[in-house]
Amino acid sequence: MRNFVITVAITGALASSVFAGGVLPSDVIYEDGAVSVSLSGVAGDAANGRKIVGDKKQGNCVACHSVTELKETVPFHGEIGPMLDGAGDRWSEGELRGIVANAKIMFDESIMPSFYKTSGYIRPGKAYTGKAADETLTTLLTAQQIEDVVAYLTTLKE
Repeated sequence: MRNFVITVAITGALASSVFAGGVLPSDVIYEDGAVSVSLSGVAGDAANGRKIVGDKKQGNCVACHSVTELKETVPFHGEIGPMLDGAGDRWSEGELRGIVANAKIMFDESIMPSFYKTSGYIRPGKAYTGKAADETLTTLLTAQQIEDVVAYLTTLKE
């Protein structure tokens, strides 16, 4: 029992340090799909957001979306999601933050992954493969990475 309590305390401390100064995924407030406050409390870095959008190991946004500005440096853009050219004109910063964090709140039929969500998943893999993780899942992107992507997307004007 003592080891369990210590493990829970350590896990809680690690989780709070990951989100220190920011909004926990469970505490994000969506207003019609938009998130009006910064998730990290720090301004986004558009240059880093550009890297995340094109990086197949991070955001991998280009797997589904096309961004003309990235085509020379990042190959194989997708056509499943809407083109991101002009995203900064089509959506507000808060709407972009909400879409990147959890697009399903604004667009319930979206197949876009929820990049800032840790609960509410249906995980049938345990019953079928025995390989689904038992522990709490982490977000796909950190709060700061979300802010960086949003900063980049707001620069994409028509």
